[in-house]
Amino acid sequence: MSYSAQTLFYTINSRFSGIADTLMYYITWIGEGWVITIVLAALFALPRFRNWWYFFSALLCNLLPFFMEQSLKSYYDSPRPLKVFHNAGWIHLADTWPKLYDRGFPSGHSEGAACFLCFLSLLLPARYKAAGLIFFILTIVVCYSRIYLAAHFFEDVYAGSITGVSTCIIIYTVINNVKENFSKKNTFIQ
Repeated sequence: MSYSAQTLFYTINSRFSGIADTLMYYITWIGEGWVITIVLAALFALPRFRNWWYFFSALLCNLLPFFMEQSLKSYYDSPRPLKVFHNAGWIHLADTWPKLYDRGFPSGHSEGAACFLCFLSLLLPARYKAAGLIFFILTIVVCYSRIYLAAHFFEDVYAGSITGVSTCIIIYTVINNVKENFSKKNTFIQ
């Protein structure tokens, strides 16, 4: 709260390296819909997750936050750093990165990664709950990557991650409270 959007953006975007450029480009994919879909579908192949409860939980916990985020993007229609700073020469950009100008708030990748990784941490068995810290760290790195890649401001990724986590937890809690309605006899494949 003590720093301006430009200061926060510049602090992250101006500290770069060739290795970081490559890493951030691929790390940001964790928030992409196609990556989330592949991982959730792969989990569906495991016997523990081959049931209606998992199917609806995975679908609703990851799809409803997406629609919420897209609605917010349309409502706010906020400019992204490249538009705000008029493609300033001090902005670090690699040739392979997409140049984005509009619909910046909230960050979709941050929201996607946050709800997806939060959902995965909620699925962890009790003895592995500490491993949820890895998902938390990954969420932070995806949020960082969005600023590093000149796609968002700090408030965009902050709002996106809060939206993703909070909606995922609310939806998961509601679905988990009716879990007994998804009995073992309702599995897709026995």
